[in-house]
Amino acid sequence: MASQVFAINAPVLAKSSFKGSSAGLKAARAPSAARVATVTKASGTDYGLGLEMKTTKEKSMKAGRAPVPLELEDMPLPLNTFKNKSPFTGTVKSVERIVGPNATGETCHIIIEHGGKMPFWEGQSYGVIPPGTKVNSKGKEVPHGVRLYSIASTRYGDEFDGKTATLCVRRATYWDPEKNAEDPEKKGICSNFLCDAKPGQEVMMTGPTGQVMLLPKDPATPVIMVATGTGIAPMRSYYRRFFVEDVKSWEFKGLAWLFMGVANSDAKLYDDEIQECVNRFPGQFRVDYALSREQNNAKGGKMYIQDKVEEYKDQVFQLLDGGAHMYFCGLKGMMPGILAMLEGVCKEKGINYEEWLEGLKEKGQWHVEVY
Repeated sequence: MASQVFAINAPVLAKSSFKGSSAGLKAARAPSAARVATVTKASGTDYGLGLEMKTTKEKSMKAGRAPVPLELEDMPLPLNTFKNKSPFTGTVKSVERIVGPNATGETCHIIIEHGGKMPFWEGQSYGVIPPGTKVNSKGKEVPHGVRLYSIASTRYGDEFDGKTATLCVRRATYWDPEKNAEDPEKKGICSNFLCDAKPGQEVMMTGPTGQVMLLPKDPATPVIMVATGTGIAPMRSYYRRFFVEDVKSWEFKGLAWLFMGVANSDAKLYDDEIQECVNRFPGQFRVDYALSREQNNAKGGKMYIQDKVEEYKDQVFQLLDGGAHMYFCGLKGMMPGILAMLEGVCKEKGINYEEWLEGLKEKGQWHVEVY
């Protein structure tokens, strides 16, 4: 991932920039990434966690803004504090399934205790080294490699004390159509280790890493977030910093717009938290869902994230042109459609697309972490 320098002092846009259909907000109220390949889940399999969707709002949100240890605001950006040869040992505090029975896979909300010894900034990632070994291409038995996971909490964690971090992990499995069963030999080593972990389980971790997805320095900067699946992880850290925590030295005054793509309503992640934030800050926070198995796009096909963003192409372009930062996390398949949409808007306006996009990157407004 190429690093980008983020812009500062971007202008504030008027709240009227969010004019348009409220269909996305209505769809979002329906009953409620790890960087791994697409997975298929065996029908009715609960992997020991059951099929009930656990919610997080009650456990990880206060009635008002939550007080936090503000000394972490003065912390320099931590980078690669712990490396492969000398990892940090964290401890699993809890693992909960956060999707419903009709979701297309199992996604877990995993809180890991680090005791304040592995701090990070919002938008960074941890590396996880799963236990065990593998045989490499040279026939040598070696430890498993590091898997990167975007951190799904702010630096203060879900308990607001700066001593935990949250991962949002989708269990990677492989469904063998010939055997009509899951093939355990092809399951994701690290994701299954994390999703199967019990409280007290030790986890070897590296990092934190990453500068691409850091938030703007100016809290008045509008932020557009585009996520698919577990790509919601860094976006959760953003909206919790914006709307959940009491950080007066970094009080968000901009507009936050989340586009979230999943298969169906049962696959929504953190929707209870998101809707609570929308209710508390209706003029600042908007969410639009793309539910590929429940909604149709303008052409009658399945509604994917790029289709949903295209519905608001003029508003998105206006925000970017006014200094907004745009963040992408999730499947890389969303990018061609979004780029083509922005190119079309540029042509309509007589703007050189290549120069315009390069300008966004040079000013640090364009943040991409896809897989």
